[in-house]
Amino acid sequence: MASISMTVNGRTVSGEAEDRTLLVEFLRSNLALTGTHVGCDTSQCGACVVHVDGKAVKSCTMLAAQASGSSVTTIEGLANGDVLHPVQKAFHENHGLQCGFCTPGMIMAAVDMIERHGGDLDEATVRSELEGNICRCTGYHNIVKSILAAAAEIGGARQAAE
Repeated sequence: MASISMTVNGRTVSGEAEDRTLLVEFLRSNLALTGTHVGCDTSQCGACVVHVDGKAVKSCTMLAAQASGSSVTTIEGLANGDVLHPVQKAFHENHGLQCGFCTPGMIMAAVDMIERHGGDLDEATVRSELEGNICRCTGYHNIVKSILAAAAEIGGARQAAE
């Protein structure tokens, strides 16, 4: 058993887990953070994307022990109370979800994408960067639209602050 300690969504947490426990399992089973989904068990679908030390990671490919000492953000950590993160808001406003199963991973991937590219995103870039996230329902049109809307809002807010 490994002793694991990390900061998750701004809160220090710790627990015991078998050495082979995946980060996604630790988040869901040990911390009851079930917004991060397990979709394929092969790292193909992206439903399990979280941020580890500020970078998007498929949590089904990382051992919980590897994340010990890190800062982890899950879908539950994006909103500020009742105020949705701009990407969450854009997905809602632009109908960027259907069944919702892939949505947490899509949103986490989108936040990372926007943080890396800022407002300089175009449709081709978004579609290319979403290749590691599978949606079986929507055809991606409204997902791409949502990400571009959020990038424009976040980019505009950054320019206004400067």
